[in-house]
Amino acid sequence: MSGVHEKALVDPGAQLADDVEVGAFSIIGPDVTIGPGSWIGPHVVITGRTTIGKNTRIFQFASMGEEPQDKKYNGEDTELIIGDNNTIRELCTFSRGTSQGGGKTIIGDNNWIMACVHIAHDCILGDNIIMANNASLAGHVTVGDWAILSGYSLIHQFCDVGEHSFTSFASNVNQSIPPYVTVSGEKAKAKGINAEGLKRRGYSPEQIQQVRRAYKLLYRSGTPLEDAKKQLSLMAEEHEEIKPWVEFLAKTAKSFIR
Repeated sequence: MSGVHEKALVDPGAQLADDVEVGAFSIIGPDVTIGPGSWIGPHVVITGRTTIGKNTRIFQFASMGEEPQDKKYNGEDTELIIGDNNTIRELCTFSRGTSQGGGKTIIGDNNWIMACVHIAHDCILGDNIIMANNASLAGHVTVGDWAILSGYSLIHQFCDVGEHSFTSFASNVNQSIPPYVTVSGEKAKAKGINAEGLKRRGYSPEQIQQVRRAYKLLYRSGTPLEDAKKQLSLMAEEHEEIKPWVEFLAKTAKSFIR
């Protein structure tokens, strides 16, 4: 393949589309698959059973698909799956899954992952997510579509980060974040809704107002949680934008940021 630099090491077992580019001194292991239009910069290591979709760019000194940093891991055949149209900047580290966590770490499509981000084993990320420099996910974290994690945000293992949510700079998150909610602080607390993000996504003023109503019901009204869930379910019958609240509260058995 003409796009592979002569000083790159690509194992004969690797499956690369014909137009994939690989920079000097990068190492591609035997169980790696890379889709068309993708670009791998110099000094990148991609190993393990790792699948990368089309039109994804991975910058220098990133490590993709290495063994999980989990003492329970004992060499099982696990995976890292990265979707299409992702940008992964310098010094990022994404680990494979573990057998205890389903065996897969999954990154969706159209995500913008900035420098020095760590995504641990068994994390599942949706689409159109932004993770700024030095944000990190511990194991078994899920992140919903359009979430934004600002620089140095730290997410504790087994937490869910809801869609359209926002963490401010250096937020330490040890509980799940509902959809739409902005959190901040050394011990992160809810600070309101991600109204600016919703405007950018094309939500109407009326839709944003309904999201605010849901937030006030859950966080400000003093309504018991079970009663709030029932009221949100009724609101969701008329307002589609409330459904993510209902789905989050129905599925999560974890405590969430209040």
